[in-house]
Amino acid sequence: MKRVFIRPELCTGCKTCVLNCAVAHSQSGNLFTAVLERPRPYPRLFVEVADGRKVPVLCRHCDDAPCLNACIAGALYRDAETGAVLCDWDRCIGCWTCIMVCPYGVVQRQVELAKAVKCDLCPGREVPACVASCPTGALVFAEVDAFAQEQRRVAAAAAVA
Repeated sequence: MKRVFIRPELCTGCKTCVLNCAVAHSQSGNLFTAVLERPRPYPRLFVEVADGRKVPVLCRHCDDAPCLNACIAGALYRDAETGAVLCDWDRCIGCWTCIMVCPYGVVQRQVELAKAVKCDLCPGREVPACVASCPTGALVFAEVDAFAQEQRRVAAAAAVA
């Protein structure tokens, strides 16, 4: 299953990922008209500053997802094909339990509709909008094992350098 991985050492904090995520989830899919839309399009990730470094933070689609387990309305579910934790807005009652239990603070509320908003890995796209738009390659969409193998290769190369 593919996930979005973060290379924090490559993030410049430009927030291109945040902007493109919001546009990808807008009604129009266009930057110039999305800013005027109601309900307002929300990004599904954030760029935070930690120890003076910028770090993208987004849903990890946890194996034992606290938000999924806490959803009293059954609006959050795991997609059988992708393994992503998704939200069915028709079932969401706006209780915000998912927000309270998310260890990353990335589930938010869509204020105008009183619905939960979280990363959905951009269904219908080959690569999520945040990853596709990242100018530095700080965001990577890859299989878990493939990403881990690449990280080991990089660590091994650094150890012998």
